[in-house]
Amino acid sequence: MMNTIKWPGQQELQAWRHDFHRHPETAFQEHRTSARVAELLQSWGLEVHTGLAGTGVVAVLKGRLGDGPSIGLRADMDALHVQELNTCDHASQHAGRMHACGHDGHTSMLLGAAKVLAADPEFAGTVHFIFQPAEENEGGARAMIEDGLFQRFPMQAVYSMHNWPGLPVGTAAVHAGAVMAAFDIFDLTLSGKGCHAAMPHLGKDALLAACQLVTQLPALIAREQEVHKPAVLSVTSFNAGDTYNVMPEKIKLRGTVRCFDMEQRARIEQRFRDAIAATCALHGLQAELDYRVSYPATINNAAHAQVCAAVLARVLGEDRVHRDMVPSMASEDFAFMAQACPGVYIWLGNGEHSASLHSPKYDFNDQALPLGMRYWVELVAALLRDGQLPA
Repeated sequence: MMNTIKWPGQQELQAWRHDFHRHPETAFQEHRTSARVAELLQSWGLEVHTGLAGTGVVAVLKGRLGDGPSIGLRADMDALHVQELNTCDHASQHAGRMHACGHDGHTSMLLGAAKVLAADPEFAGTVHFIFQPAEENEGGARAMIEDGLFQRFPMQAVYSMHNWPGLPVGTAAVHAGAVMAAFDIFDLTLSGKGCHAAMPHLGKDALLAACQLVTQLPALIAREQEVHKPAVLSVTSFNAGDTYNVMPEKIKLRGTVRCFDMEQRARIEQRFRDAIAATCALHGLQAELDYRVSYPATINNAAHAQVCAAVLARVLGEDRVHRDMVPSMASEDFAFMAQACPGVYIWLGNGEHSASLHSPKYDFNDQALPLGMRYWVELVAALLRDGQLPA
């Protein structure tokens, strides 16, 4: 399939990627990026729809072999509020923003696949190329769904990928089940009674109580959760006081809770609330808790994951595909799409020595671009050549 057409080469893929990297745009602000994506897709003759969730783009391609299943291929487009420390020619031109997670690469690989498939749609069925805004913290996938993604573009399965630092370029990982954790966030304000630091008996010490919570909350994981069900509770922000001799009246904490099991998730939240209530009762404090259930766990469909692994084995080599890697406690809003229909989210190697995701020194590895593009093209061929998706 598609052996006679000219595929986008390294230079073309790299040019797209470097352009996106120079002009990073954060959640729901991807106006330049989505306009460029739409322009390229339209130039290849695809049916292009813009404006989903504000800046989302969906391109539709029908196979020339007639009716068949409908699938979605998804790439995220947004950048992060990070000041880039790289000095390469394609470094960010916008202070305080950079593509520190590789979404510029994801977008470019899917564009490459769209160009190849548009030139020779030798398949039965329909492919939807989904370019999603606001993956980082803001739930752009959920916003696209709420804006009618699956009603306007019905599909029986959806697929995505993410580059993965630490995995060598030319390797990949596929999970048969859980791949990324659920993600909740919380803001907690403890209110006591401020007083002179020399006379703490005249106050209600919210600072002491907050310190106790920070050290005690991890026990909700270490001593109350099954060891075979990983979970993480992290306090990531602690704001209190502004001088030497005053016991502060209010303490503000922020943090995250992550796990894979949704019943466990509910138990952790309840025990978290119990611990706060008990601490406040002990110290005579008031608590304001804003606990927000954010992203669900990303769970791959096992049957579809087998197909993805087989395709990757053909593209990269059987010994280059990991099928048993430990899931990540990081989170991904592709989970919302995978809840709506069968989905698979793979990891594509970004290099053993790559800076970590969200690092100011991170950069997507350009050598992975043609590999990701080829995976997308070969996946379409595997899924739509006989008009039947995995059960």
